[in-house]
Amino acid sequence: MTATDSAGPLDPGGPVLLVGAGKMGGALLDGWLARGLDPRLVAVVDPGLPEAAAAALAANGATVAPEPGAIQHPSAILFAVKPQVAAAALPTAAAFAGPETVVVSILAGTTLATLGAGLPSETAIVRAMPNTPAAVGRGITACVANAHVSAGQKALADALLSAAGAVEWVADEALIDAVTGVSGSGPAYVFLLVETLAKAGVAAGLPADLAARLARATVEGSGELLRLSPDAPETLRTNVTSPNGTTAAALAVLMADDGLGPLMERAVRAAAARARELAG
Repeated sequence: MTATDSAGPLDPGGPVLLVGAGKMGGALLDGWLARGLDPRLVAVVDPGLPEAAAAALAANGATVAPEPGAIQHPSAILFAVKPQVAAAALPTAAAFAGPETVVVSILAGTTLATLGAGLPSETAIVRAMPNTPAAVGRGITACVANAHVSAGQKALADALLSAAGAVEWVADEALIDAVTGVSGSGPAYVFLLVETLAKAGVAAGLPADLAARLARATVEGSGELLRLSPDAPETLRTNVTSPNGTTAAALAVLMADDGLGPLMERAVRAAAARARELAG
């Protein structure tokens, strides 16, 4: 089975079933098709799928709302429903799963054990935690596999998830809670930074619309510089900080003993703890 290679389109080696085509599932589907996945290999199960979207998929050769048995032994099932309806939707995945199928779940707070209890015995399962920049192909997803996932199935899961951004693997499922606190919830921290930076600009006397544009462009540009530069974040920070200058004065506040570092640690711990609670 060939998941993908640098010279050709995404090739899962068989059908791919997407259960849930909302924001995250839809972003992944868009990424698969953009990478050349044959629409005829795609099947989508989502009662909430808009009629226009369903018609467009069907017109391109995808199967929408298939019945169990209509798809023989999918190579992969991507489980992307909301966590609150997971229990009701899991039997759908179980009905389609074959002995060689890898089930990839992006359900927050849903453990490998919980998923395994609702699927056929010894099903290969990958639990993944993506984040919202996947919507623009710039997400990052951390994954953990159960003991039944083969090297080929891991490669396939990696290829499917990388359609929406970078992919990282961990060996210990407990680390997924920390991942949730850092990258899963992390985009909200960045958006909050833009909000608070703009408000601080207003407090310093800037017009609100100008402060908002300055804050947004600063974070966007800094992120792009970080992406393109080989330097570590610490080096980039030092490069913009003149001794006894304006940036140094601001960083003295942010890097104080009660500054941004301890606050971010508390935030990540809180998110990770909540993830553990949701997992039961």
